[in-house]
Amino acid sequence: MDFADSPSEAAFRSECRAWLSAHADRRGPTAGMDVTAILDPQVGDDLDRARTWQARAAADGWAAVAWPREYGGRGVTLAEEIVFQQERAHYDIPDHPFRIGIMLAGPTLIAHATDAQRRRWLAPMLRGDEIWCQLFSEPGAGSDLASLRTAAVRDGDHWVVDGQKVWSSGAHHSHRGMLLARTDPDAARNRGITYFALDMRTPGIEVRPLRQLTGGAHFNEVFLTGVRIPDTDRLGDVDAGWSVAQTTLLSERAAIAQLVGEGELAGALIGLARRADAHGHAATSDPRVRQAIAAVAVEESILRYIGFRIVTALSRGTIPGPEASIAKLAIARLARRSADVAMHLGGADAIAGAPDLREWTMSFLVAPALRIAGGSDEIQRNIIGERVLGLPREPPADQLRGT
Repeated sequence: MDFADSPSEAAFRSECRAWLSAHADRRGPTAGMDVTAILDPQVGDDLDRARTWQARAAADGWAAVAWPREYGGRGVTLAEEIVFQQERAHYDIPDHPFRIGIMLAGPTLIAHATDAQRRRWLAPMLRGDEIWCQLFSEPGAGSDLASLRTAAVRDGDHWVVDGQKVWSSGAHHSHRGMLLARTDPDAARNRGITYFALDMRTPGIEVRPLRQLTGGAHFNEVFLTGVRIPDTDRLGDVDAGWSVAQTTLLSERAAIAQLVGEGELAGALIGLARRADAHGHAATSDPRVRQAIAAVAVEESILRYIGFRIVTALSRGTIPGPEASIAKLAIARLARRSADVAMHLGGADAIAGAPDLREWTMSFLVAPALRIAGGSDEIQRNIIGERVLGLPREPPADQLRGT
């Protein structure tokens, strides 16, 4: 892959910069990893600010640049979408409540929904009128999603759903949920599953937020008891939801690729070291600090090139293989390493959560969760071991238990 911008990509980058600089605030030089989507800021004034931003971005055609033009996007190439994500990383963009909808639900609806469903759901999603969440994982079906047990039983022109989902980001303020449920209990693991767009205001849904170290409650448990879903809210064919879900999961992998950085974390840590110098700590001349920041810079570069491999696979129309698992491991490790360095440099101010260090403080608190979210480190290592190193497959859980 050619890492340099083509002439068209360079022109698009200039267009992105012009619009972002006119409508968004640039992030500070000591800002840390953008973990706001995990901090649960989407209440009160923050949600109002997010909706104002989303409506303006939608009106100008910047809310979902990868969507086709007929649905309100710009129809850009994957490479141009990466360009936009690289540019927006320099700005404080308050669109966190809508990312799951725009980046995961939107592409799934565009690919699999009927025309009537697209007319119902895409425009409100794009404007920020409706928030979407993902109802895939269950207490016994996280990384092994095909073992899900939430059941949907046909009742005339409705489906009656019973089950439990967990780790559902933003479910407590969502209007719709991407729901996977088993509609044929006798089918093989990834068969007999159907995909629904669930109205989260339907009777029988109970959402219980899960409190985090940050004090926020971004993740949720969702209990479904006798929930009736009209068949008109089904995506794709009955028992064929696994193929629909692959579009959602592929979009998640594309989102990983969009985390390709340009050295922002190492640069921000250098800014913190200079801040420490100003307070009399001589951090920039400390060889241990210099080595720690250099390690962050190296890991950022590694992650950037892994991201390019994912982009290359996606641009060829193929699903990325172990690259996505390697990137997931790298992101979690980089988050922890960079936050550790920042807390050392910030000292008591960082521990106290001083306003100019708040993002780093939150990064430090969130970093352990990144080892679980999106597939645990252990699962990612299993994938790498099997697909890259050729090691034997992990035995099924029932064999490990001796049952």
